[in-house]
Amino acid sequence: MTSRFDLTLQPGLYSIVRLAPRAKIPPWALRDGLHSVTRTASELSIVCRQERVPARARREDGFRCLEVGGPLPFDATGVLASLAAPLARARIPILAISTFDTDLLFVRRSHLASAIRALERAGHRVDKSVE
Repeated sequence: MTSRFDLTLQPGLYSIVRLAPRAKIPPWALRDGLHSVTRTASELSIVCRQERVPARARREDGFRCLEVGGPLPFDATGVLASLAAPLARARIPILAISTFDTDLLFVRRSHLASAIRALERAGHRVDKSVE
């Protein structure tokens, strides 16, 4: 498996929302488009388009999404490490979400240009055509 990947910058801004662990999944979280809902014993986390989230929600705003070209095979190793390591060296925090087919990296909009430079220096390709 190669350690170089093609990524695509997804349009729009995303929020990461924290709700109580037993909260019902709100309808605004499930609208069309990219969203992720994860429940643990201590929280319900939602990632979705920023404009969907009510102002009163506990949230972190201003994230951009970089999607790894897929589908990635389940036996692939080091995918996230090859992406996270150059971002860590550049001191860029990320939120990573894995799906059946691919991985998604969320970085704050204020770090996006630096994140893209760090990924490209590491040999990855980033399609920024939505910018």
